[in-house]
Amino acid sequence: MDLKLQGKRALVTGSTTGIGEGIALTLAAEGAKVVVHGRNAEAAAAVQAAIRSAGGEAAVAIGDLSSDLSALKVADEARSAFGGIDILVNNAGVYDQVGWMESSTEKWSRMFNTDLLSMVRLIQALAPDMQARGWGRLIQISSVAAVQPYDFGPDYSAVKAGVDNLTVSLSKHLANSGVNAVTITPGPIMTKGFEELWRAQAAGRNWGESWEEIEAGVVRDVLPNAVGRVGRVEEVAALVALVASPLGGYINGANLRVDGGYVIGV
Repeated sequence: MDLKLQGKRALVTGSTTGIGEGIALTLAAEGAKVVVHGRNAEAAAAVQAAIRSAGGEAAVAIGDLSSDLSALKVADEARSAFGGIDILVNNAGVYDQVGWMESSTEKWSRMFNTDLLSMVRLIQALAPDMQARGWGRLIQISSVAAVQPYDFGPDYSAVKAGVDNLTVSLSKHLANSGVNAVTITPGPIMTKGFEELWRAQAAGRNWGESWEEIEAGVVRDVLPNAVGRVGRVEEVAALVALVASPLGGYINGANLRVDGGYVIGV
């Protein structure tokens, strides 16, 4: 299927690894010009090189999104790379498992800043240009923890609930402008960090040593879903590409889950 992304210009934040990298590679494969973002210049250059070697176009914007000034610098670099940004994928963020009583209010504040306000900064920087052109996509990457929070990482779950809310409000603000706002909500996804997390717990849970055994244990004992496996980065990236494309023009203000049925709801 031709997603008609040829020539569209995309900034994917946090795209030097994991889900963000997968989204950047997929958008580029569909013909979009992609700005790879991260804080590690070497890692960003590696993703840029992978895109170029596959025949795509890519630039790099390096910077922290945790302050207004540095986020604006990233936005300016992304704009200048290809003369503007049509698609913003707000993926950058941090996550660490800390329990309720160990999570300080300072940590809560940092989490809101890095995982929510970072999105706000780039939306405010880039959405007006999209409105002026009459076309754009603002895509936020959330988590199933937003609607089905765990007993650990309460700050992360609360922030992701805020992301879901942000998108709905944003879609109403941008009504009839040609700029759509959508949330994509992954469930358990097979990234390097996900594998490291559960490999570290495998021995204590008697799951075995191979990843196949560990993945089966995670899905059976901790993160059950109706598909019976962990999702893959490519499956999230494919949905992002559809939503980002002109073919996704009637998808607006929505929260689309890619979770194998992990969240039970109607």
